[in-house]
Amino acid sequence: MTAYVLTVTCRSQRGVVAAISANLAAQGCNITDSAQFDDPQSGTFFTRITFLSETGMSGDDLRAGFAPVAAEFGMVWALHDAGRRMKVLLMVSNFGHCLNDLLYRWRIGALPIEIVGVVSNHLTYQKLVVNHDIPFYHVKVSKETKVEAEARLMTVVEETGAELVVLARYMQVLSDAVCQKMSGRIINIHHSFLPSFKGANPYKQAYERGVKLIGATAHYVTADLDEGPIIEQDTVRVTHAQSPEDYVSLGRDVEAQVLARAIHAHIHHRVFLNRAKTVVFPASPGSYASERMG
Repeated sequence: MTAYVLTVTCRSQRGVVAAISANLAAQGCNITDSAQFDDPQSGTFFTRITFLSETGMSGDDLRAGFAPVAAEFGMVWALHDAGRRMKVLLMVSNFGHCLNDLLYRWRIGALPIEIVGVVSNHLTYQKLVVNHDIPFYHVKVSKETKVEAEARLMTVVEETGAELVVLARYMQVLSDAVCQKMSGRIINIHHSFLPSFKGANPYKQAYERGVKLIGATAHYVTADLDEGPIIEQDTVRVTHAQSPEDYVSLGRDVEAQVLARAIHAHIHHRVFLNRAKTVVFPASPGSYASERMG
């Protein structure tokens, strides 16, 4: 039996859940997991449902059968084959901790994606990527060549069929045009401190200010730098006895973990955009060790 994931967003209204359940039952489907959220502020309803097609109906037939219900309630919806691996393009500059972590998780099956390539503005990790039998794209970026570089990037996205782009410590700012074209399809990771420090050497600044918590934030990329809808965050405690180098080491660890969790949520269709923020449904018990990725 084929497993599917149905995602639905629509105006909050009576009868939505009943209509979805009745339609799936009528099409010979058995619901195995369901999560929903009704946002009273935006008046929007969100749900993610996994189910098995016990009659062997194809995805196209299921979509055709569900379309009338979707039209009746004004749904924005999608039906995904749960076993299909999303095509992901990674981007990196000269910090490789997130790239190495993602490649390891991918290699052992902890992150079920299809990596279609790695784009970098440096050659630092070319050998690492090629040794994993993954295409490596060297796209130099400068102030004078930024337009051409982004055109090359979009060509790579189209040629590889990439559905998600991950900035695994890619240290170039993407243009507004790319952010808009790829809205909801680019995930970035960056450090986040309490208080926040910007500019060069943020870990050194945190150390000098005696910060007790350092952390990381994974978010969708928008035209507003580092202000896109947040998907995942985490922190780690530090003490006065630790050095600036300790801060960097711990920061890299939490960045890698947060980015991997954000990607895992996205590829399993558990993230919904809700204006300037997100709705993120948790993994079901037993799935991906209940999100514990250490």
